[in-house]
Amino acid sequence: MSGKTINSAIFLLILGNALAILSDVFIKMLEPGTPIFQFAFLRCLITVLLLLPLSQQINRQQLFAGWKMHWLRAHIHLGGIVCMVVALMHLPLATANAIFYAAPLIVLVFSVMFFGEKLTPLSLIAVISGFLGILVILRPVEVNWAAAAALGAAFALALSALLVRKLPRSQSTVHKLLLGYLLILPTSALLAWWEGGGWNPELLGYALASAIFILGYNITVLLAYQQVDASQVTSAEYTGLIWAVALGWIFFAEVPDLWFVIGSSMIVIPLLLIAWRQGRKRSFRLADKPLS
Repeated sequence: MSGKTINSAIFLLILGNALAILSDVFIKMLEPGTPIFQFAFLRCLITVLLLLPLSQQINRQQLFAGWKMHWLRAHIHLGGIVCMVVALMHLPLATANAIFYAAPLIVLVFSVMFFGEKLTPLSLIAVISGFLGILVILRPVEVNWAAAAALGAAFALALSALLVRKLPRSQSTVHKLLLGYLLILPTSALLAWWEGGGWNPELLGYALASAIFILGYNITVLLAYQQVDASQVTSAEYTGLIWAVALGWIFFAEVPDLWFVIGSSMIVIPLLLIAWRQGRKRSFRLADKPLS
């Protein structure tokens, strides 16, 4: 694997994380009292429309294969969108994103619970340190519905990531994305109707921007991981926290305090160590292979 290829993948991940935070910026710009389910419906609908030009990548012979698992994952994702909107509207941008980074830690715990995987000592340290880091960021006196929503979004991200294993492998990423968002639409439309918020045309612009940027993130991540092994570049994913601090300061004049720095370090550093160790193990395995 050439250094140029790895650098290209790292650049794509850094760019992708910037796009994801820009999506969060547009969500955070929503006014208090915004009909959240209406926003979620519009963002999902726009995402479907954006994905339609890529429909040639859909396996039409297995169009609805695994639809029950797709349906479950889609509705977990819908819950995650709602929780994310609540968190971003009420928490500083960097604080919300730091809590979202609990998702990889939750994946580790759920992998043990549901797939019988074993935690290494470093993984166990990462889980404990990460959750303590969240407490340091929030501090007990600041735990509220917004903080709970941020944790809910992290749980939804983790569950969604784990359920990917249960989806048909014959389906492309575009197929999985498009089918998932299609299955969200009926429920999100019903929730938007139940919510009773009047039609807000301004939401369309925010939903469009958020959908474009988050889809851009998905594409850049896909391109990056197609080029190299995940363990070689996954550390670049955590530049999202740097982008969150920078854009939070630029757009909302938010300045993280010392508690945020300590807590986010407790979350991210153990995850970086895990990624580094996985990369070293892979390098050793490659070095042990005989030349063919």
